[in-house]
Amino acid sequence: MSKICITGGTGLIGKRLTELLSAQGHEVIILSRSPKSGSAGVTYAQWNVEQQMIDAEAVRKCDAVIHLAGAGVAEKRWTAKRKQEILKSRTQSSTLLLKALREDKGNVSTILSASAIGWYGPDRADGKPFVESDNAYSDFLGETCLQWEQSLEPLEQLGIRLVKLRTGIVLSNDGGAFAEFKKPLRFGLAAILGTGKQIISWIHIDDLCRIYMHALDNNIKGSYNAVAPKPVDNKTLTVELAKKIKGNAFITVPVPSFVLKIVLGEMSIEVLKSTTVSAEKIQQTGFQFLYPSLDAALNEMVTS
Repeated sequence: MSKICITGGTGLIGKRLTELLSAQGHEVIILSRSPKSGSAGVTYAQWNVEQQMIDAEAVRKCDAVIHLAGAGVAEKRWTAKRKQEILKSRTQSSTLLLKALREDKGNVSTILSASAIGWYGPDRADGKPFVESDNAYSDFLGETCLQWEQSLEPLEQLGIRLVKLRTGIVLSNDGGAFAEFKKPLRFGLAAILGTGKQIISWIHIDDLCRIYMHALDNNIKGSYNAVAPKPVDNKTLTVELAKKIKGNAFITVPVPSFVLKIVLGEMSIEVLKSTTVSAEKIQQTGFQFLYPSLDAALNEMVTS
């Protein structure tokens, strides 16, 4: 069993990943600005990205670091200040880790870092899904993901194996995008965003966590897309979710693009963007999805 350090361990993905790692017998250390009492197999250590302070000894005890820390992209409107917060929360946290490991990497042999499919732009005219070798797109999220991934690459000079997981839209009952999809259904409404034709490259949270665990256990490195192999369009996701929850007791309601632009501002670009991303590379490493289709994912989520 390994000792694993997690940044961003109190977030949506970090919490579930901690549960699954602990269930396998791994010891987990969560880096937090406000450490608290742990539980069996889970402890906390101090770090503060803004002050560039980290409990380096706690990190060096670990065999691997899973780096999830970063300000939520969809939590607030994208003002110039907020965009800087999103970028700096990722690159400065990487700088803090890198500094500690350059001084003494201790037992750390592997870093698994979150990234995002924001790396990619809107779908291409030829219809081919995006693959890991495609260049970063020249918009805010594309540039953010580029700097995010590059900020960790010096780790490889220390002999540390680096894996970067470009994550799609995460489906979880505990929050995130899925909670937003469900909200209108309280009123029997299935909200179709824009044309509804934009492709969503999604992943069930348990499959995402299992990809991290797969990367821990296998000697892979570099960038991998963490998305399910069967992306769907916005209308399909919304209507299928409505059927699972409401049966036939719902009506579809289009939300025009101009309304989303008024409400969300620049962030509406991401809501309306169609991004078809390939899962082939991670599958070629032997990873098998528990929830490869939207139907399988939704069935699990509405019954759990």
